[in-house]
Amino acid sequence: MTQTLSAQALIAEIRAALEDKKAEKVVALDLREASDSLDYFVIATGTSQPHLQALERAVRERLEGEGIRANKVEGPSPRWVLLDYGEVLVHLMSPEARDYYDLEGFWADAKRI
Repeated sequence: MTQTLSAQALIAEIRAALEDKKAEKVVALDLREASDSLDYFVIATGTSQPHLQALERAVRERLEGEGIRANKVEGPSPRWVLLDYGEVLVHLMSPEARDYYDLEGFWADAKRI
């Protein structure tokens, strides 16, 4: 992957793709002060497995249009898709998985951006 966007611009593109596909509860966390190994998370909820797949496709297609490819993709599963863009990890989760794993609670010290 040749990343040509800053992390902030990358997050803005990811948010826009997610909002275009009606993702719920889109949150971006700046983890740099809370973690030695993580920079940013974008977390969003999809209402069903097809919705999660549509969110994944929207993010990937938008960023590939900028020449940016995910380093790794885990999923899709019925509950969670993870897209790794280096500095930015995108978590697309079902409502149940989001409640269960509570990433925002786990990273409560992280700044929301």
